Amino acid sequence: MANIESVHDSIQPYEDVPLWGRKEKVCDSMAGGNNFYAPLCVISMEIYCNMYRNTILKKALCYLLLLTVASSTWAQYRRSNSLFHAYPVVGFTVSQMEGDMLKGFKHWGFTGGVGAIMDITDNGRWSLSVETSFTQRGIREVSRTATTVYNITGMNLNYIDIPMVVHFTDPYGGMTFGLGLCYSRLVQQPHGTISYNPNYFMPDTTDLTFLRNDFSAVADFRFTLWRNLKLNCRMHYSLIPIKKDWHFTEQVTNTHTETYVNDCYNFSLSARLMWVFGDDQGHKSKSKKRHRRR
Repeated sequence: MANIESVHDSIQPYEDVPLWGRKEKVCDSMAGGNNFYAPLCVISMEIYCNMYRNTILKKALCYLLLLTVASSTWAQYRRSNSLFHAYPVVGFTVSQMEGDMLKGFKHWGFTGGVGAIMDITDNGRWSLSVETSFTQRGIREVSRTATTVYNITGMNLNYIDIPMVVHFTDPYGGMTFGLGLCYSRLVQQPHGTISYNPNYFMPDTTDLTFLRNDFSAVADFRFTLWRNLKLNCRMHYSLIPIKKDWHFTEQVTNTHTETYVNDCYNFSLSARLMWVFGDDQGHKSKSKKRHRRR
């Protein structure tokens, strides 16, 4: 039975370091000696998050949120051919983390928020959107087969996303495509369970703190389902690491081990429903007809 020490017990509540409460780390030697998982080490991690300790960043995020909500509220009361269009959005995400030594989009999460679209051109083909949304990303690998030596059960990373995206609307097909950038703020350090067999594979668990700031590239498209209701599909990929130098050790043979050092990046896909206030599809159809007559 391994002795596991809790970490960060002496950290003061207002230091800019998250508090980690590790309840247990158990090495379980299974009876019989023929089970592949013996011994299997499980780490149960509970994270106590001190959100937004940096005063300047806190104020900046609050101002951006208020600006988005104010723009959305104002846009609701403008005419249908208004320059601004507000929208609420809600949906789900599937995500993985590049560099965690696992594969597959297996982590499912929620996403939702509010935003505003501003028309850049008079014909509405080019537009700019700004949004504030809550998004759940993370890692999940729960397979336990005869060859499984390492998995993660529901490691959740909760973010506040502030994307700014430039859109182009196809005047004939009606599809809208977008490219942009997104700033994301981690509001809660991950919590979940890491399981591994140290005889074969072992991740470094001495420091599982993830960086709070993330900048990602955004690509999306949307189309109309019914009246003002749109289906939006979006991809996020981190441009900077969310965790640096995560060490993994693999026991290749009885006398040889390999060590891997990875930087980690978020990679997520989302499908969302959005209701765009003041989106005049009839006006666009008339414009299209006039264009065809010419």
